Amino acid sequence: MSGAHEQNRKRRPPKMFLISADVKVQDQLEGTIRLQRGFICQEQDLSKSRGDYLWVKVLDNGTMVKLERKFLQEVPSDLSGLLEPVSDLDARLKLLTNPRKLQQLASLPLDTPLWVHMGQQGELAEAELKYIGPLTRGSSPVYFGVQLKGSAAGKGVSNGSYKGQRLFTCPEACALFLPVSDISYRHWSRNGSDPQDFHQHRPSSPPQPQRVCFPLDDIVYSGEARFCDLLPGRPSTGMYVGILLDDPVGNWDGHYKEEKLCHIPSQPYGLLLPITKVSSGTASVYTTKPHSSPPPVTKSGPTSPSALTPKVALLPPSRPALKPPPLPPPKPTQKPLHAPPLPPLKPRSPTSPTAAEQLQNTNGVHGPLSPLRSPDNPRAAGENGEAGLEGELEVGSMVEVNDPPLFGVICWIGRISGIPEPVAGIELDQELSAGTDGSYLGERHFRCPANKGLFVKLRNCRRDSRFPAPETPVNQVERCNSIAFAEWGSERVEEHTPPVDGDEARELYHGWKRGIQGHLNSCYLDATLFSLFSCCSSADWVLFWPSDPDTDQNSSQAQDLLRCEIVNPLRRYGYVCASKTMALRRLLEAANSDMGFTNQEKDPEEFLNKLFQLLRVEPLLKIRSMTQEPQECHLYQLFPPTLAPSPYSPLPQSPLDSPIPLSSPSSNRMRVASVQALLESSFLHAGLKFVEAPSCLLLLMPRFGKDFKMFDAILPTLSLDITDLLDDTLRQCSICQAVAEWECLQCYEDLDIMPGRLKQYCPTCNTQVHSHRKRTSHSPVKVRIPKGPWTGPLHCTRQRMSLFAVTCIETSHYVSFIKHGPLPTDWLFFDSMADREGGENGFNVPRVKACPEVGRYLSLSEEELSRVDAASLQEPARRLLCDSYMCLYHSPELSLYK
Repeated sequence: MSGAHEQNRKRRPPKMFLISADVKVQDQLEGTIRLQRGFICQEQDLSKSRGDYLWVKVLDNGTMVKLERKFLQEVPSDLSGLLEPVSDLDARLKLLTNPRKLQQLASLPLDTPLWVHMGQQGELAEAELKYIGPLTRGSSPVYFGVQLKGSAAGKGVSNGSYKGQRLFTCPEACALFLPVSDISYRHWSRNGSDPQDFHQHRPSSPPQPQRVCFPLDDIVYSGEARFCDLLPGRPSTGMYVGILLDDPVGNWDGHYKEEKLCHIPSQPYGLLLPITKVSSGTASVYTTKPHSSPPPVTKSGPTSPSALTPKVALLPPSRPALKPPPLPPPKPTQKPLHAPPLPPLKPRSPTSPTAAEQLQNTNGVHGPLSPLRSPDNPRAAGENGEAGLEGELEVGSMVEVNDPPLFGVICWIGRISGIPEPVAGIELDQELSAGTDGSYLGERHFRCPANKGLFVKLRNCRRDSRFPAPETPVNQVERCNSIAFAEWGSERVEEHTPPVDGDEARELYHGWKRGIQGHLNSCYLDATLFSLFSCCSSADWVLFWPSDPDTDQNSSQAQDLLRCEIVNPLRRYGYVCASKTMALRRLLEAANSDMGFTNQEKDPEEFLNKLFQLLRVEPLLKIRSMTQEPQECHLYQLFPPTLAPSPYSPLPQSPLDSPIPLSSPSSNRMRVASVQALLESSFLHAGLKFVEAPSCLLLLMPRFGKDFKMFDAILPTLSLDITDLLDDTLRQCSICQAVAEWECLQCYEDLDIMPGRLKQYCPTCNTQVHSHRKRTSHSPVKVRIPKGPWTGPLHCTRQRMSLFAVTCIETSHYVSFIKHGPLPTDWLFFDSMADREGGENGFNVPRVKACPEVGRYLSLSEEELSRVDAASLQEPARRLLCDSYMCLYHSPELSLYK
């Protein structure tokens, strides 16, 4: 029962809170931490939270603290993502006082008209809602993606993309991504007098009542919008419009579930409809029944009961006997902010049916084109050589037609019966007497306000000349070598530049635009190269490996590029441009016939193996099995031990000066393994030995994906002892320190004899140990040792390797931690894509920062680390311990002979 309860508790998502008052917290590592009123935080391990205190992670600064519950105001789970991106702390608390309004905003349908605040001055602008959700995969903050309209068009930051990922489509520089605090929906109040505004930014004067129209029984009726909002208690049904009708064809009294929404003087003059069935403006009354001879076009004003009898059909616009009507002069397109229109009725989702799908659903009776462009008009191709432009236009493109031009947005592309080429349905910026509401002879192709719909041949459309031409898709591989990267370039350095360390390294690398710039899924390469070469010279021999330029041109070119364009500039200036690493990726792709090296995600081991093959260097490692010839490789994959450390083994007393607060023994300790234990276990169970001590050792951690990990944390051993893993070398007996001649796999798994340690014995100790009845079934193996008479205790120097870098991965993104000096706190953190400037065609900004706190955790033993409260792990340490992918070790002494 308790197990099931524990499982259910773990499945429950963590609670979210707002801090209700300014608080100071004392932390053993960070000292005094000041938490501001309005900070948002996330509940951590409940098993550590007892009584009046709760462990929480503060999302605003990444700290892990223990707070009294009285300072925590719980946030409903469905609202936490909305509040997280709100930077104004007071606004967060104020928003939480009205959860119903937050829920309404979160459930707004796409294409809803909004007021938005843009820029530092909070300028109020018109916009349409196009997207609600996180900006990146796996993140929790919820943003509102909007398309700026009217005078604000062109003042955005992108075309609907964020960091290269398309979230919705709109013209360039018309998209903004805003928190909930910066948006409010435009609608009419329940008394029909003032527009509601969630943030109380009211226009300077009240708007006039807005005219709307809607179809009913093949007839379009008109009226005034008196209510436009979500229905009380039913936010998921979307927006509804309450209408005061011009004619008594309704059945609504202004109430919904006994709550008054607006004033309707008489029930027959009231109607409540979904917003998708309503258009703004007053439309002509029409019927979709066929007529043998269409009557003249009539446009009615507000209708009266007596005007309902005739059912007037829309005139086929291009009837041969008629001439195109004269075009009215263009009207101003800017709308005053105090007269917000009802939402234009467009497709609700960025994933709306394609033009081909829409075409399949428009199999009704179609009429010919609008007279604005006659089929025989010789100006159909435009004046600027844009006859083939229709291939670049799509739904959502801003276009112009006719001369003088009429401006609008393409809302539909398809074919109409009798027209042999594609037709575009356009929503115009201004009303036109010959316009429609998106229907053509009774067949609806899209929705727009009355008298704003226009159908023309697609080839008669031109780009909207008021805005610059949209950016064409860019080849990001080619762009990396273009002038676009000029401001981000790095210099070539011919002379060999050794790495710096200590304070000098921190000063060289620390800050933004430092390290190696990422571009187009290059983080695997950036993190690996920075780990290998930024602060360590043990791999420099690959930069000078002899090659013949005549016979190994690709190898010589790659070596020169790596040495003079990447490693030397990195060590001298602290920065390398992405165009340099792209050149290396091109060489790798050409040498391996692999089209993925320039643009796809790869793993560090695949990159290193292909790089060393291209450079034609000797393998880093030579490993021999007991029964096989020595094998050569560049990296070694660690495997988990068959026996995990026992949670019931005796625990050492926590040292008084331990830098990390340790918990008492409990059954929910972290599962921890050290690199030392993993390496010994992997070699022992596979019967492997190093033929020679390596100068550089690259070890891949055991990983089983993000959903299942054998270990909660892997402790990178600072000093890796490989003495007992070397072949044909002197080794000490585990008991008497004499020369060991036997090794036993079964004893390694024996908990009675130093569990988790290699067991090797001299002949005497081997006989004694295996005389015990529990070990008679063991099968010790003879090990190879140098020839010679060996007697007495063995005193020899242990062969150790030092940790100099760790590469980590989280959600397919690689970063690295670098040891840059002799002190325990000399650690740097590198991310090649820490930030981004610009949209889809922008630039990644690399960053290097000091993270001395990780040294404190690396000084712990496995037992001590297993007792660390996982919820208290700071962000840099958590990534290093829980997301390690590759640990890099070197022997500086042996590197001199490589």
